[in-house]
Amino acid sequence: MSDIPEFRERGIVAVNLLQGVIYEEQADLWSLLLSNESDLSEYFCEIGLTLIIDRAEGIAYLRQFGDDERTGGYERLPRLFKKTPLSYKPTLLCVLLREEYRKFEEEDLDNERCVIEVDSLFELWKSCFPANSDEVILRKQLITALNQLEKIKFVATLKEEPGSWEVRKLLKARIPIDELEHLRDRLIANERK
Repeated sequence: MSDIPEFRERGIVAVNLLQGVIYEEQADLWSLLLSNESDLSEYFCEIGLTLIIDRAEGIAYLRQFGDDERTGGYERLPRLFKKTPLSYKPTLLCVLLREEYRKFEEEDLDNERCVIEVDSLFELWKSCFPANSDEVILRKQLITALNQLEKIKFVATLKEEPGSWEVRKLLKARIPIDELEHLRDRLIANERK
C-alpha cells in the first residue's frame, strides 16, 4: 500500500463528476472544481473525456469525446459512457421539458429553479397523443418517463412539493435550443410512420 500516491482533494471532484453533475450550489465541490480545473481537464482528457464547466449556468459535467475528436490514439480508448438512446416517450418528454425551461428563462425572473407540476405537465403530455387515449395509461407513461429522466439527472422530484418536479440545468446543457428543433422534427417524423 505504500505505492499509493498522496491523497489530493481533486479526487473528490473527479469521482463526483464521474458519478454525474456538479452544481454551483454544491459550494465546497464547486470551489474544489474551479481551483483544480486545469489538472482535472488534463486528467479527464487522458481518458477521452472533456470537462464542461458552464460558469454562467453554474453546472459542470463530463462529455465523452465525439467521433471526430477520437484521433491520434484516442480512438483506441474504450468508451467510458455508453450511449443509450432514449425511447420515444422519454425523448418527447425531454422536448416538452426543454420548451418549459426555455419559457422559464424568458418569463420567470423571480425563481431560481424551473419547477413544473405533474398536472400541468400532463396537460402538455396528453396533447401529444390521440384525443381518445386512455388518460390513466397516459399518466402512468408520463410518470415512467419522468423516472427515466430522473435517473439521468435531467429532472429531480421535489420531496417538499409532492407532485412537482424540477427541470435541471443539465437538460438545458444537453439539449440546446438548436437541438430542440431537431428533436421536435425527429419526433414528428417518427409519429407519422
